[in-house]
Amino acid sequence: MSLLSDRQRDDLHKSILDYLHANNFADAYAALKHATNSEYSPDPKAKYAGLLEKKWTSVIRLQKKIMDLENRNAALQEELSLSPAKRAASQSDWVPRAPAAHVLTGHRAPLTRVAFHPQYSILASASEDATVKIWDWETGEFERTLKGHTKAVNDVDFDHKGHLLVTCSSDLFIKIWDSQNEWKNTKTFPGHEHSVSSVRFMPGDQFIISASRDRTIRVFDVASTHQVRTLTGHSEWVRCVIPSSDGKLIASCSKDQTIRIWDPLTGESKSELRGHENDVEVVVFAPVASYTAIRELAGIPNTDRSKRAGLYVASGSRDKTIKLWDVQTGQLLRNLPGHDNWVRALAFHPSGKYLLSSSDDKTIRVWELSTGRCVKTVEAHGHFVSTLAWGRQTTAGGSDEKKVNGAEASANSEKLVNVVATGSVDQTIKIWLP
Repeated sequence: MSLLSDRQRDDLHKSILDYLHANNFADAYAALKHATNSEYSPDPKAKYAGLLEKKWTSVIRLQKKIMDLENRNAALQEELSLSPAKRAASQSDWVPRAPAAHVLTGHRAPLTRVAFHPQYSILASASEDATVKIWDWETGEFERTLKGHTKAVNDVDFDHKGHLLVTCSSDLFIKIWDSQNEWKNTKTFPGHEHSVSSVRFMPGDQFIISASRDRTIRVFDVASTHQVRTLTGHSEWVRCVIPSSDGKLIASCSKDQTIRIWDPLTGESKSELRGHENDVEVVVFAPVASYTAIRELAGIPNTDRSKRAGLYVASGSRDKTIKLWDVQTGQLLRNLPGHDNWVRALAFHPSGKYLLSSSDDKTIRVWELSTGRCVKTVEAHGHFVSTLAWGRQTTAGGSDEKKVNGAEASANSEKLVNVVATGSVDQTIKIWLP
C-alpha cells in the first residue's frame, strides 16, 4: 500500500521518467512509461524537469540542518542544567543564602528545635508553646500539630527509619510518637527530676539518651521505657547530648562551661573539655568527611588516617565562640570567634568542608574548616536563631544506613539533600533551598 496520494504518485512517476529521459536510460524510460501508463512527453520547461535531483539534494540539506539543530539543542540543554538553580541543587558545596525558600508560621512561642525526617520531605519543629508541628519542607505546607506535653518542648529527633519521633520537655517527660500510626503518642518516659533539655536516638534505635537540668544524662530502653543507666558528672544543667555515629561515644555540654565525652556502655566520663567561658549550648561530633579539613586546620599531620567515628567535636557557647576539640587528647584545636551573641546551634556540611552555626545575633554563619575563616554570613531571622539543621534525606534514595544525626550521614557514599532549616525566637521556621 503506497503512502502517496494518486496525484503525488503521478508526480513521482513523471519526475522519474524525466530523470531517465534526461540521462538517456531509454529502455528503463520506455518500461516505466509502459508499466505506469503515464501520459508523459519530455519538456524542459515542465515542472518535472530536474525535480528528482532537486528533491534529493534538499532532503540531504534538511537532514544536515536537523542534525545541527539537534546538536545545538543538546548544548543548550547542558547549559541549562548548569544554570545556577540547577547547579546549586546538584552541587556538593551549596550553602544557604537569602532569601529563604519558605517561612513556616504557626507556632505561638519561640522555636527550640527542628529535625528532618531521614527519608521523606518531613520536618518536625518543637516550640516553647508545648507543641510539636509537622511540616512538608518541600512545599512549605503545615501538616499537623502533636499535643501531649504540658510545657515547652525542648528537643525532637527521628529514629533512623523515620518511624518514631522522640520529644522531651520542661514538663519532665520524654515522649515517643509513631509516624506510621497517625503520629500517636505511644510511649512516655518518666525519670528526670527537672526540665529535659535534649534527647536523641542512639544508633540502632533501641535506646534513647537524654540530658536534663537535673544535671544527669540518662539512657532509656525504647521498647520497655525502662531507665538503663544514669551518667553523672556535670555540676550544672546539661544543655545538650549527642551520640557519635557508631554509638560508641556520647558528647554532652553544660551550663558548667564544660563538654564531656562518655562511654555509653559503662557510663564512665572519658574526658572533660574545658575552655569556654560561659554556658556551652551545643555540641556536635564531626563527620568523618570533615577529618581532612580539621587536621589541616589544626596542623595535625595526616599520617593519622583514622576513619573512626567520634574523633573530633565542635561546641558552641554563650561566650560567642565555637571551639573544635580533639576527643582523644582533650586538646582545643581551634577557636572560631565571629558571632556577636550566644552560639545556639551547629551543623557540619555533608561535604565536610564547612561548619554552619546559628546564633542570637540573628545570623547563620558558614565556616571553612580547613582555614577556620567565616566565609559567609546570612541574615536569617528577625530574632535569635535558636536552632539549625541540615537535611537527612539522601539523594541516592532512602537507604537504611542513616546515621543518628543529620550531620553524621556523610560517612556514607550517598549524597545528602541540600536543605537547611532554622528556627527562631521570632516564632518562625525558615527552609533554605538551592
